[in-house]
Amino acid sequence: MAASPLLDRIGIPKALVFGYLGVLLFMVGDGVESGFIAPFMADHGAGTEVRASYVITAYGITVMLASWLSGALSDLWGPRRVMQLGLAVWIVFDVLYLTLALGPQNYPLMLVFYGLRGFGYPLFAFGFLVWITATAPKARMGTAVGWFYVAFTGGLPTLGSLVAGATNPWFGPFGTLWIALGIIALGGACCLLGVRERTGFARLAPPEVKPVQSLVSSLAIAWTHPKVAVGCVVRIINTAPEFGFLVFLPTFFGKQLGFGQGRWLTLLAVIYGTNVFCNLLFGAIGDKIGWRRTIATFGGLGCAVTTLTLYFVPLAVGPHYWVALLVGMLYGVTLAGFVSISALVPALAPDNKGGAMALLNLGAGGAAFVGPAIVSLFLAPLGPAGVVLIFAALYGVAALLTLSLKLPDNHTTPTPHTKTPTAATHA
Repeated sequence: MAASPLLDRIGIPKALVFGYLGVLLFMVGDGVESGFIAPFMADHGAGTEVRASYVITAYGITVMLASWLSGALSDLWGPRRVMQLGLAVWIVFDVLYLTLALGPQNYPLMLVFYGLRGFGYPLFAFGFLVWITATAPKARMGTAVGWFYVAFTGGLPTLGSLVAGATNPWFGPFGTLWIALGIIALGGACCLLGVRERTGFARLAPPEVKPVQSLVSSLAIAWTHPKVAVGCVVRIINTAPEFGFLVFLPTFFGKQLGFGQGRWLTLLAVIYGTNVFCNLLFGAIGDKIGWRRTIATFGGLGCAVTTLTLYFVPLAVGPHYWVALLVGMLYGVTLAGFVSISALVPALAPDNKGGAMALLNLGAGGAAFVGPAIVSLFLAPLGPAGVVLIFAALYGVAALLTLSLKLPDNHTTPTPHTKTPTAATHA
């Protein structure tokens, strides 16, 4: 009983506490591979980084679709059933990927099984996010969702990279991928066996809502509220470079600068560990000085600058690890500047906040496709420097787009006296 007041004070619904732990473990397992899977596939069947990026792009397409479907299906089936489906999809296609594709170095099957596996984590994780929004008290909704993203980003890629750094020297990358599958299964069991709150067991939508109607309505808001669609584009740009970086930065830092895989994975954990802590800071800053201003200035313009420094400064000064850590942390800090997008976009459609969140989830999943797709298209002709310049330019575009996202006249950004908590945005 002593734990309940503490959970209430920090904004975690007591009935869902095992769900947060399960999502953290699931995303740790998911994040284990993030720092090394692209070069590992390139050396084990894909042949080149570009061909490996095609595999990750296929994965991004299914992540994008599943991110959109997670909300609509949770309304129709209930969040718990959607989470069960996501866990089953991940486990089945991960086993097929490891045994029939990556192990035998079969590139076509890599594309198929790794791509289909992408349906798994959004259904599981974002299904739980729907469960949170259906359960948490309205007064603490932002904080409850914020803790979800702390668990999400804390696992992918932060703690996942640290696990990989510890297990790769002992078991090798292939053995580490099997360990990751075990962690994912443990997280799934923790969620599905530990959370007994009954709201998530049942359909959330009214009985008269039909499947096609639910799916269409989750997209129609892009036409009825065009600014929400712009917000979705900003959300894509938010983390598209993050997913793109995971394709070619392992080679840049690990091989070209000579840091090795272990120190690269530590660097990756430091970047996103910094981001996790700064998410709460920039949520408060957004509430104080305005969501649009925070996103455009610290997020868009800030990331445009730190994206350039993340690559070009280490390239210029050479293999000084402390320099890489410093510029990496700066990128993690400015990436948190986008945190208020989760508050801004629903406020743009006060009459359909659920639809706005569905489109925002689509943007979160779309980033996993767009980032690797840009690398697939431009890494060979332009090289890493050209791709980095494209990503920096996209952040500049995000800053300009954000300035157009003016709230309705009857809505004001919260002041410190009427504060609405905001949530982190990384997916």
